[in-house]
Order: sequence, then C-alpha cells, then structure tokens
Amino acid sequence: MVATNVKAETMSLMDKRTAVEVEMNSIIARLTQPGAPGLSGNLVDSEGFPRTDIDIPVVRSERRRLAELRNDHNEITEKINQNIQILHAARVGNKSTSFKSSDNGDGSDTQISSTVDAVASTPPQNILLRHSPDSMDVDVLVSRPFAMVDEIADASPAAEDGLQLGDQILKFGSVEAGDNLLQRLSSEAQSNVDRTVPVIIIRQGTVINLTVTPRTWQGRGLMGCHFRIL
Repeated sequence: MVATNVKAETMSLMDKRTAVEVEMNSIIARLTQPGAPGLSGNLVDSEGFPRTDIDIPVVRSERRRLAELRNDHNEITEKINQNIQILHAARVGNKSTSFKSSDNGDGSDTQISSTVDAVASTPPQNILLRHSPDSMDVDVLVSRPFAMVDEIADASPAAEDGLQLGDQILKFGSVEAGDNLLQRLSSEAQSNVDRTVPVIIIRQGTVINLTVTPRTWQGRGLMGCHFRIL
C-alpha cells in the first residue's frame, strides 16, 4: 500500500512538474522573442534611461514569476527523487513478501513488487516505472536534469539541430552531472567541433534523444545557446 501511494503521488508530481515546465517555456519564449530584453538583459538604454520599447513592469513581473517557477520546479524534482528512493528501498522488503503471497488471488503484492523492481536496477537520475493500464499503471520517467536551455539564438547550431528553449539536459556527450558543469559543457563542445554529440533531454515531461554538432556560425560560440545549471 505504501509503494502504491508513493507511486500515485509521484505520478501527480510529474504532472505538476510538466505544468510548471509549460509555463516556464511560455515565459522564456516571450522574454527571448525578437526585440525582447531576454532573461537578464538590461531594462535601461545606453544613457541609463528606462527603455521605451518594452513594457518594463511586465518584464519584471515575468522574470519574478520565472524565478518562482524555477524554485517550484526544483522542489518538485527533489520530492520526486525522494519518492523514488523510497520505492527503491521498499523493494528489498516487498520482493520476498510478493513471492510468498503471489497466490493470494488479488495480485496486489505482485503488482507492488513489479513497481519497485522496475526501478531497482536503474540509477536514481533516470528511473522508469513501467506498468500496464489494467492495474492503474502508466510509464513514468523520473529524471534529474542538470541544466536547462534558457537562451537560444535563431539559426544557431543548437536551434537547427533541434534544441529548444526550456529543454532540460540529462546528458550532453559525456557530461551528465557533477561539478564545474558549465566548464565541462564548454569543453565537450570545443572538443567535438564539427562532430555529432549525443544529447538526452526532457521536453515537457518527455525524454528525447538528439544529436547536435558544435560548429562555427555567424553568431557567438559553437552552439548559439546558453545553459543554466539546475
């Protein structure tokens, strides 16, 4: 019962996190559209006066809201990861019980065991709970992205290769997690100029595999995008 309740809560949290991501992507798209100030651009002109080409109160409001959503996203992700750890730990106790009571007729223990077994051999950063619809089950991917695309230039290598604003990075080449992530992402791009780099992202709750090719173009950098470390 505990595993079932935790699983249901995790599914609900995944839905909530997806809704947060959708709202974040919408705000990012508005702030980074042509003529907009971006996520952190100046709101004053070169002479120090408020810019007249943008609605400054709206921009400030959306930036505040984006900061709130990022905090919410981090909290939700942390709770999801905690739930996964609970399911992972419960496997040891539930597995033997499941086998002993597999002839009960209701199949409840077996279902709980299969729920935990599905995550037992997978790293906590990227865990799949797989079940059938007849037992209230769906596929749920619980992941721990380490970065998010928060700026991307039109016609840049990143944009042409399929990256989008709000994409969350699970893996970029050999970079998955750890320290000095921005430096390692930059090094990964620089060491793979004109070569494809496999990238795994989460976009609105869906895991997507891409390949990007760092290369020189008319803009800055080799990718034309900016990663924010989560």
